[in-house]
Parts: sequence; structure tokens; C-alpha cells
Amino acid sequence: MGEQLALDAGGVLAALVLLAALLYASMAVRRRLLARGGGAVECSLRVLHPEGGAPGVWRLGIGRYKGDALHWHRVFGFRSRPRQVIHRRGLSVSNRREPDPEEAEGLLPDVSIIEVRDGDLSVELAMGAAAMTGFLSWLEAAPPGSPVELHPPE
Repeated sequence: MGEQLALDAGGVLAALVLLAALLYASMAVRRRLLARGGGAVECSLRVLHPEGGAPGVWRLGIGRYKGDALHWHRVFGFRSRPRQVIHRRGLSVSNRREPDPEEAEGLLPDVSIIEVRDGDLSVELAMGAAAMTGFLSWLEAAPPGSPVELHPPE
């Protein structure tokens, strides 16, 4: 009886370890697929609430440029569709700053934060210097007549 219980517990533990390994492998494959083909950058995102409430939490993700939109996917997730889509047309960049010491603990090292408004959506993106340069270049490369507002940092 005791041996059978130990074998059952070992089988359950082995199944849990296998499940965890499969989940990890599927997230790694998803991340590789998102980064494949270029146009992808690591950036954290948090949603700002229009009512002036506390901002959301920072989420680590991958931004992928697709034409006139930046598709943002969470790193730790399984969805193939983006969590946020930021459209270049009508985009307003209103603030660029360094993270507060409290914020810096939850972000990648050496990032800058930029506030972006796309219609009713208002978010902050935290990116490294190279990713920030690429993002601003992408904005400035908008087709003629596209209303993109870039406000210099104060």
C-alpha cells in the first residue's frame, strides 16, 4: 500500500514537472516567433487611466512594428494576438522621462519612459536607448500628412 502511494505521488510529481517544462518551452517558442523577421523590440508597457487614477502595473513585453501600428505582446503569455495596438496615425507623444527609483526596480536596466496617446488609449512605454531611437524614427517616418505629434521633453 505504501509503495503504491509513493509511486502515485512520484507519477503526479513527474507529470507536474513535465507540464511546467512544456509551458516554459511553449513560451520560449512563442517569443522566438514574435522576434523572428525583425521589427521587434523589448519594451515594458503600462496603461494610464484617463480619470487620473493610479497607473497600471508595468508589464514586460515585445513590441513589433507592423506597417502603421506597433503591436505589443506580453512576454509571459500564450496569446498570439497583441494585447495592445498603438497606431502611428494620430499618435501623440507627450512626455519622455527617466524612471523613478521605485519604478526602476521592475523595469529593464537603462530604460527611458515615453508617454504615448492613441485616441482614448494612453500608455507609457519603457525602452532602452536603441529601441527608443527606433520608435521615434518610426514615428517620424510616417507618410506625409499623417498627424503625429512629438512634444520635446520638458
